[in-house]
Amino acid sequence: MRPSPARLLNILVPVKRAVDYAVKIRVNPQQTGVDLNVKHSMNPFDEIAVEEAVRIRERLPKGSEPINITALTIGPPKSIETLRTALAMGADTAIHVEIPESAPAPEPLGVAKAIRAIIEKHKDKEGVDMVILGKQSIDDDLGQTGQMIAGLLGWGQATYASKIDLNLEQKNAVVTREIDGGLEQVRVKFPMIITTDLRLNEPRYASLPNIMKAKKKPVTKLTPADLGVSFEPQMEILKVTEPPKRVGGAKVESVDELVEKLKAAGFNAV
Repeated sequence: MRPSPARLLNILVPVKRAVDYAVKIRVNPQQTGVDLNVKHSMNPFDEIAVEEAVRIRERLPKGSEPINITALTIGPPKSIETLRTALAMGADTAIHVEIPESAPAPEPLGVAKAIRAIIEKHKDKEGVDMVILGKQSIDDDLGQTGQMIAGLLGWGQATYASKIDLNLEQKNAVVTREIDGGLEQVRVKFPMIITTDLRLNEPRYASLPNIMKAKKKPVTKLTPADLGVSFEPQMEILKVTEPPKRVGGAKVESVDELVEKLKAAGFNAV
């Protein structure tokens, strides 16, 4: 029996099941959050992360030692669909940390602690060299998880990446980041955390053969207890309401008419 070849690089890609970007968001009748009885899909920024991990493998010269890509999600049983999408795009294996359907969505700190626990469980085996994830999820837009993982692990981080150039010989990467003033380049050593921005790539559509193959790829199921973490919320949402509907504008014929309308609306000169 021939031994399996050593992995050159192990990439972990956390993905999230979120309300589909094309769905019109509505507040639920209880005003405790948004209506979740709608179409869900993979968070678009996480799709970019999966695509970049696959492209990193595809850019390697033929004959190179293989790269292993593991997709990870934390969510209810239906989240397996999100993992199957990642596997169909090119991930090799998947991990599903399953929580009850009725459980509240995990907060960034809880997610970061769970990912740290998974990485530490793999430390004695092949380890994780790189974590690539979306810079934020489109449901809460918090944009904190990647930074928290880096802080908990003490790893280098490059956020809002729009370009990634790996140097596997020197075990580092030059990452181009999108910042308010333009672009910034940083060099990060392995192991590292990278969060993806919108312009990093355009994710592929999974082909039908790859969708069928994804059903046979291994998915490891874990629970929060297996990892020694709790997803108990640290914040309490008191009430969620929709913003007030905008009132249509109106044209006025003169400045005097504008002043009168402003006075009638309660705006007075100081």
